[in-house]
Amino acid sequence: MYLPMVVGVDGSESSLGVVDWAADEAALHEVPLRIVHAYRWDRYEGASLARELGKPSGHVTTDDILAVATRRARRHHPDLAVTTEATAEEPEYVLLREARNASAVILGTRGRGELAGLLLGSVSLTVATMADCPVVVTRGDHDDRAAGGGRRGRIVVGVADAPTAAVRFACEEARRRGAALDAVRAWRCPTHDTVDHPLLAGTPERLHEERAAKELEAALADAPADVRLRRRTAEGPASRVLSAASHEADLLVVGRRRPGQFGHRLGRVAHTLLHHSACPVAVVPDTT
Repeated sequence: MYLPMVVGVDGSESSLGVVDWAADEAALHEVPLRIVHAYRWDRYEGASLARELGKPSGHVTTDDILAVATRRARRHHPDLAVTTEATAEEPEYVLLREARNASAVILGTRGRGELAGLLLGSVSLTVATMADCPVVVTRGDHDDRAAGGGRRGRIVVGVADAPTAAVRFACEEARRRGAALDAVRAWRCPTHDTVDHPLLAGTPERLHEERAAKELEAALADAPADVRLRRRTAEGPASRVLSAASHEADLLVVGRRRPGQFGHRLGRVAHTLLHHSACPVAVVPDTT
């Protein structure tokens, strides 16, 4: 049985746009789509859904929100299997529960007015930090569509120093989309570094770059041969390097380490990218 993709909606136009993206993803992966609405999300504040229903905004119901979301999901994919769920609970609790039996959870950013789509809300941040499955936050100018491999035909993955679930996820996404995959390893050269060997004195940057290249190769050791893979090392903080790369990507993939003694932690790089990436971000929990 294929696990569904789960998308959270609150009735706003921006969340319905995320349904478009999620429907494309579900169709691409040939899995059902599950649309989830929590009553305690802030009430729908716009006019587009009410206008579509031909009723005042104050009369829009939970059933209306789910019905419109379902129609949106099937607009481009009429044969897509869609189920819905509405519950009077906090949205992060609902989505984390749904994530236990999902192939991915897809969410949007939460903002209002001129900041809509820029601010990352607490629900998306909490789910990305704690979910048992990959979480995609649809940031940036994604045109509300994931079909056709995306506009740029490129996926970027931030690479650690060993094979990870994030790398495997990125390879599979690139293969399904027929997209190229940029595997990026950032490196830094602290100013206090010294090199003992006299022939290498004054060139610690080269040692750091070579080490990063070796770690990148090790992390990609199991990458499928049929993925169009480009390896790239770049000097600088990982969040800055990957944020720059996101401007040329349809999807940015980063990992999330397993919970440690202090519980679930997202990490500074993923946290920054969820707030500043120019494209959708997939946060993939490590399974090893």
